[in-house]
Amino acid sequence: MIEALLTHGRIVQLPTGAWAQSEGDEQTGITLVVEGAVQMMCAAPGGREVLFGQAGPGVALGQTLRFGGGPRLVTLICVEPSVLLVVPDHALTRIAAERPELWQAVAALVYLQLRGALMIAAEAVALPPRQRLAARLDVMARTGGPTLRINQQALAEMMGLSRKTVNAYLLGFQRAGLLTLGYGQIEVRDAPGLRRVAES
Repeated sequence: MIEALLTHGRIVQLPTGAWAQSEGDEQTGITLVVEGAVQMMCAAPGGREVLFGQAGPGVALGQTLRFGGGPRLVTLICVEPSVLLVVPDHALTRIAAERPELWQAVAALVYLQLRGALMIAAEAVALPPRQRLAARLDVMARTGGPTLRINQQALAEMMGLSRKTVNAYLLGFQRAGLLTLGYGQIEVRDAPGLRRVAES
């Protein structure tokens, strides 16, 4: 399947700060992060753009108009120089002509994105800030690898918390051996430990 995606899609290299896609774009499709990282933004009441997630290498994002729906729901912005594989709807249709199981894979991707959005909503309602932060770090490490290329300000915005609050929790996690803080990144060292914090 990956060979077909590479054949019919296109590889794009984008610098830090570049928009890979914009919420409201009529042309939909799938974007796969090959190298680098992208932040996921969406519109909030009052015309604000809010950060709600970040995706690193190996993560696929997107949707298709093939089975209904509408314009893109998410803006993707590169937080470092990034290489992306972009497969628009018309390319997905060409691939599916030979590999109809593609639509099952796309449906599974949309389901995973919906499940992720519901988990964020559930955590916001059910968990206090410290446990919610631990849960989010655990999910990010499991989906994008243990090295999270994210600074504390962006993480605070993603969590809806102050930078001071996030910093205090992160220092506590570091003292407990759960992670190591670096410049612009967080190295998760004990994901099961973060899950235990989230569930406590």
